[in-house]
Amino acid sequence: MKFNPFKNIGPGALIAAAFIGPGTVTVCTKAGASFGFALLWALLLSVIATAVLQEMSARLGLISRKGLAEALTDQLKSPWIKWTAVILIVSAILIGNSAYQAGNISGGVLGLQTIFPNTEWNFGHFSLNYLNILIGLVALVILYIGNYKLIERALVSLVVLMSISFVVTAIMTHPDWGNVFTGAVVPHQPEGSLLTIIALIGTTIVPYNLFLHASLVQEKWKGVENLKAMRRDTILSIALGGIVSIAIVISAAAIQSDSVTNGGDLAKGLEPLYGNSAKYFLGIGLFSAGITSAIMAPLAAAYVARGCFGWDNNLKSAKFRAVWIGVLLIGVIFASLGKSPIVIIQFAQVANGLLLPIVAFFLLWAVNRSELMKTYVNSTVQNTLGGAIIFVALGLSIKTLYFIFHG
Repeated sequence: MKFNPFKNIGPGALIAAAFIGPGTVTVCTKAGASFGFALLWALLLSVIATAVLQEMSARLGLISRKGLAEALTDQLKSPWIKWTAVILIVSAILIGNSAYQAGNISGGVLGLQTIFPNTEWNFGHFSLNYLNILIGLVALVILYIGNYKLIERALVSLVVLMSISFVVTAIMTHPDWGNVFTGAVVPHQPEGSLLTIIALIGTTIVPYNLFLHASLVQEKWKGVENLKAMRRDTILSIALGGIVSIAIVISAAAIQSDSVTNGGDLAKGLEPLYGNSAKYFLGIGLFSAGITSAIMAPLAAAYVARGCFGWDNNLKSAKFRAVWIGVLLIGVIFASLGKSPIVIIQFAQVANGLLLPIVAFFLLWAVNRSELMKTYVNSTVQNTLGGAIIFVALGLSIKTLYFIFHG
């Protein structure tokens, strides 16, 4: 029997590929460089919350054979409530993912520039980094082929490469594992860390991934008989994503400096301490994070639009392609304008934290509808966990808004 390493790997790895993007690298880098291991507890809780919500999303797709957006529009009977929800969802995901896309591409470029520093073409007063176009073209080709198995295998390979790169870098810094453990299990909020905590949550529990997962499980699996495989895939993949995020915090904690604000800075900062290999490992990891997210963000936007408007279930349809091409093109254009990728990425992360309680509430409502889930509605424990996540996310969102407007 031919061995197939991809056979039992499902959409969970693609979700991990989506949330371990340049935003994750940037926020985890700032968390580690500014606060050491002190915020690992927030990251760990975020990973657990992500696993809970993503399992609900994947179960919804597997049992109902509907995406989250499609399930909501089907279950909302009042036309004005239905179309208000559609407008809210489509605008939030499309605008958010377009902003993310610029950050994804820019983040991938930061990774490559740690290895290949001179990548700009100058035209008089205008300069263009050709790596933006290169990353955009790679994403375009993979998505345009429109084959789920190809997308899955390409992204799984990149996730493995990214994971090895970041974990090896963390080990090279020789951290105090006792302090790492303490930071992960003892909640502590250092002064000035609130927005970083919010961003850690927003970069881990990504609203568009909740829509994406419900759709992807339908591409991979047929129904309830695959429920155990889905849960195993989700838990293992999200756990792997958590390990990568923690590895980035650990790596950044080796350089206690406010001047380290992104993966590129981290690579340069670690080079004199741990040699060129640290720079190369981090550069490859950041590039992989950027290109995986550059593929998944447009794909997620297209799945959301398809679910909201009831389009055919076809990755090669003109409407489906038009959405992801639009998001990808916007990302390439804005990334090429020379705007600071860090500002774009951080804005998207905070916006995600504010949007999360709304999307999580919609999801919790949907997975308790017996019309959709039959006998596979949430248990009391799952509802308790989901409610707690929404409560905490809502509280943090309110606190963030207060902080932004009142200082």
